[in-house]
Amino acid sequence: MKHRSIVLLAFFVGFQLFAQKTELTLEDANYMNRELYPVRISNLNWMDKGNYYTYEKDNSIYIVSAKRKTENLILDMDVLNGDLHRNNIDSVKKLPGIKFYDKDNCRFRINHDYYSYSLSTNKIELSNSIEKEAANVTPNKHNNNIAYTIKNNLFVAVNGEKIQITSDENPGIVNGQSVHRNEFGINGGIFWSPDGNRIAFYRMDETMVEDYPIVNINTDIATVENIKYPMTGRTSHEVTLGIYDIVSGTTVFMKTGKPVDQYLTTITWGPDGKFMYISLLNRDQNHLRLNKYDAVTGDLVKTLFEEKDDKYVEPETPLYFNPLNHSQFIWLSERSGFTHMYLYDTEGNLLNQLSNGNWLVSEFKGFYGNKNQKAYFMATKDGFLQNNLYSIDLNSLEITRITPEHGTHGVKISTDGKYVIDAYSNTESSRKYVLLDAKGKTLRTLKEPNTSLDDYNLGETKLLMLNSDDGTPLQARIILPPNFDETKKYPVFLYVYGGPHAQLITDSWLSGAGLWLNYMAAKGYIVFTLDNRGSAKRGRDFEQAIFRNCGSVEVDDQMVGVDYLKSLPYVDADRIGVDGWSYGGFMTISLMLKKPGVFKVACAGGPVIDWKYYEVMYGERYMDTPQTNPEGFKNSSLLNYVDKLDGRLLIIHGTSDPTVVWQNSLQFIKKCVDKGKMVDYFVYPGHKHNVRGKDRVHLYRKIEQYFRDYL
Repeated sequence: MKHRSIVLLAFFVGFQLFAQKTELTLEDANYMNRELYPVRISNLNWMDKGNYYTYEKDNSIYIVSAKRKTENLILDMDVLNGDLHRNNIDSVKKLPGIKFYDKDNCRFRINHDYYSYSLSTNKIELSNSIEKEAANVTPNKHNNNIAYTIKNNLFVAVNGEKIQITSDENPGIVNGQSVHRNEFGINGGIFWSPDGNRIAFYRMDETMVEDYPIVNINTDIATVENIKYPMTGRTSHEVTLGIYDIVSGTTVFMKTGKPVDQYLTTITWGPDGKFMYISLLNRDQNHLRLNKYDAVTGDLVKTLFEEKDDKYVEPETPLYFNPLNHSQFIWLSERSGFTHMYLYDTEGNLLNQLSNGNWLVSEFKGFYGNKNQKAYFMATKDGFLQNNLYSIDLNSLEITRITPEHGTHGVKISTDGKYVIDAYSNTESSRKYVLLDAKGKTLRTLKEPNTSLDDYNLGETKLLMLNSDDGTPLQARIILPPNFDETKKYPVFLYVYGGPHAQLITDSWLSGAGLWLNYMAAKGYIVFTLDNRGSAKRGRDFEQAIFRNCGSVEVDDQMVGVDYLKSLPYVDADRIGVDGWSYGGFMTISLMLKKPGVFKVACAGGPVIDWKYYEVMYGERYMDTPQTNPEGFKNSSLLNYVDKLDGRLLIIHGTSDPTVVWQNSLQFIKKCVDKGKMVDYFVYPGHKHNVRGKDRVHLYRKIEQYFRDYL
């Protein structure tokens, strides 16, 4: 009897420990529970002078010596509001974003006003102001001037005085904003000169582009809000680059010439402000010319070099000039098959290929050091699932890894390069902050990872490598349900994206899966993901495998994953479902139609249906045009496979989607009606590309319910 009591006690204790595990909710999966967030250090910045950094905590800012570890409160709400009151400025309820330049001087913004602040004198001075309608706000780093846009025109504020730079009345002409639909690494349209006295800006003429209707249902009678959406093979916009001189009040445009529908990329000022460098990319996106222009006259000085590729060239970064030698710059290129660094002079002579190998440079971080100058960069050198910081000696070309731990890193480097703040995660840990020296030695931990998720009932995540039909290694990830029993049969939730510029599986927190996929695993699914050919971080040839025939090799690669799943004794091969959004929505329906009978259930969000309905820059890079590649467009159009539909398919679309326009899925629904095929459809009124905010919980619930009902 005593032995039995001990056994029962052990059982109940074990059961109690198990029962203490918390189940993920849909709100958790949408990151609405902040207790599950990876840790974050707010307002973290290195000072421009000295090896000090600042950070914000509880509405207070602290200054820390990297060398001595000393930490002091430098500013809090009471002090700031006291000084604001003394300077006749309204108090604030929350600290604004504050940038310290040294221990005494900083700048900050409150609403539309910009201030400089001296802590030693308690003096706060208004340095500049902009209108409340201002957008694309771009302050100059070296003075108080601020460039911005209002609607489609460009302005600059100089000492509080508003200067209107452009005066285009036609809304189809847009100044100072991002162009080419944010492709080619373009995320803005304002470029300050080194001395802060001139502004280069994009001018985009879209008047020749056809209007595309977006319906606004929030008015009493629905209204049309037209956008400019140049579709593949149709008329594109025309872009030029102007330079405005604040002193003279004049504007000159760079003489970039014809054809007018070329792409202007990698906009870079020369260090002395005399020259402007622009990469001109033809509309076919297979021929790039890096041009040097006179910034005063706009005249072409010379073409420094050209890059060509049978498929496409994709410039995504500016030129990085050497601060100790202004006649040299680093250029990032995929010409070798992987993105690497090339050292050029300003006459266009290739001085050296700095990096090489079957790995890629993901980001250039800058030049540091005085005598033995080094360049710092992020790269996949130690594994394509990782992203580490490295330095390279520009003379010896010796590469040194700085971040010591495996994983995915985000870094802030001190102004003299002596210290690195490293925020990283990996497959074993959520985000952690550490301070490193220039050689990668960990000096101390700044913030430990959040371990709250350890209290949740999650399944095991495994990474595995499979091979495509041609032997190409493909990375895959599988998440098992909690309390997994290999003697049981489980349904599969296959999550897919599959397109360029995305890598779903990484050496990072939860292996890149996030909480949503872990939630689905907790609901009893085996959750599977595979990065097929066409996805990112594996080099040029891996991505270009989809060229002119999207939805072909990607499907073949995904089926390698499906075949692997079917080989597992605990997978129910009759209950495999697939889910994806955007390119993943295109892939979801491609898999459903091109491999009929394999997938019992599918959910496709914001899917591209026919690439002729997609925009010029992205669509033509990977597919060319309907006129030059009719066979490829025919093969990739999902409208041509509707009669193959077998199983339950749910399509979801935002009615105001400006990226994958609503017409895509509506055309598919129409084709299903024509063919007598049953399909489920759900829209999110007013939402754009994907469903954001609180409504995302509704989206997750819709998907989860659909798979629960039919899989």
